[in-house]
Amino acid sequence: MESLGDEPWDVVIVGTGLQQSLLALALSRSKKRVLHTDPNDYYGQHEAALTLQDAERFAAKYAAASSGEGDEKKQSVLRNATVWKPDDAEAQGLKFPRAYSLALAPQIIHTKSKLLSSLVSSRAYRQVEFLAVGSFYVYEPAKDGSDPKLSRIPSSREDVFSSQSIPARSKRSLMKFLKFVLEFDSDDQKPLWEDHADAPLTDFLTAQFKLEDGLKRYVVALTMALDGKASVRPGLAAINRHLTSLGTFGPGFCAVYPKWGGLSEVAQVACRAGAVGGGIYMLDTGATPKSSDENEKASLGLSNDITVQANSIVSGQETTTGDQAISRLVAVVKSPLNSLFQVLVEGAPTPTVAVVALQSTPSPIYALVHSSDTGECPVGQCVVYLTTMTTNGSKNELEQALTMLVKAVEGEESTSPCLYQLYYEQAIGDGKPTTEKLGATSALSFPPLSATLAFEDSDLEAVKTAWSLVMGDECDEETYLVFEDREGADAEDDV
Repeated sequence: MESLGDEPWDVVIVGTGLQQSLLALALSRSKKRVLHTDPNDYYGQHEAALTLQDAERFAAKYAAASSGEGDEKKQSVLRNATVWKPDDAEAQGLKFPRAYSLALAPQIIHTKSKLLSSLVSSRAYRQVEFLAVGSFYVYEPAKDGSDPKLSRIPSSREDVFSSQSIPARSKRSLMKFLKFVLEFDSDDQKPLWEDHADAPLTDFLTAQFKLEDGLKRYVVALTMALDGKASVRPGLAAINRHLTSLGTFGPGFCAVYPKWGGLSEVAQVACRAGAVGGGIYMLDTGATPKSSDENEKASLGLSNDITVQANSIVSGQETTTGDQAISRLVAVVKSPLNSLFQVLVEGAPTPTVAVVALQSTPSPIYALVHSSDTGECPVGQCVVYLTTMTTNGSKNELEQALTMLVKAVEGEESTSPCLYQLYYEQAIGDGKPTTEKLGATSALSFPPLSATLAFEDSDLEAVKTAWSLVMGDECDEETYLVFEDREGADAEDDV
């Protein structure tokens, strides 16, 4: 252990969040001396997957909302965390703690995402098992004596024409819109929307395509916008991403999800590649920068009383000065909710994730429902990840939405209990890394990942910035996350 401080490290990476871990993957063939630490005893940091025991510790660590006082007061990126379970949870069916893997970053990944391209070019994809994301639904409240229900969103030509609930005239309007979205960024289509780029998407749908309210709800739900203010430019881009991703890896799905805990699994695989490339990993080890002379490399004091020097330091932001945040409720339900995971297209894989838009105003509420095939809960149960913008009443709203969802799937007489809940809030950052000089050492801090339901490729930009910082004069963009198979790798070992 003492030898860690003998020579300067090319980079010390603090935290094993997704961005830090992808940086370690990018450096794994560079022959750089990499020390990678994390104060937690598990991988993933803000994107971790937690056992129930981990969740208890997580809630205790992030129970507070802020730190500091007065002008120096800052909000923690993760905050206001609580856990709950009924007194007789075990008797009702809650299993042992390690039977669960609750994802802090349950984002779906569209099949056209640059993240998947990077995992393929770096050969890391073989270590991740990807599962299909299935149907997208909209919650329909009870009316005219009928029970509440979930309506599946048609998002392909076949879906539209096979739907029994959409009148023929409305089908023509919807098909016209879907055809437009596929080419919305072309020179032919831009004049139709560029003058309205910042206008509400709903107004654009009415004026240009005469879509009725029900169809507009379907279209807006596909944007997965949490602020309830989907505008034309980002809204069309999000729907285009959804539609163009359909069928890329097979029929019937447009997105995938990493088994065993979402983005946490990608982070662990990236760290594994970093270790194979010679990186040194130290979990349960904090690292605090020490003051340095402007002509000297910065030192970091590790929590095991060892001091190391670094040419570069890369970490993740732990606090933010902004107030805007999202609220997440992770709920374990004693029901498989099987009807949400049906194969609806011939030849398609069995889906393991369903997306449900539960409320459109004042703030949308979305639910990502995960079956036990994700490896996140035992058979016969499911994990529901509910998300909305943070308000004074967002926790209660999410709990009510959970009840609405279960009853819409199982009927008003449903008796499926909630066995466990983890609630927390996550800050919305500006997406920009911060950089500073610590003596002669360059230090970069990653912003929080985008607080979205689908992974945003923009979150990869900061990783490339950090890689360029560490590589310095040796930076060759053509080699960034582009690797040959290691000797002995099985080229046919594709998951």
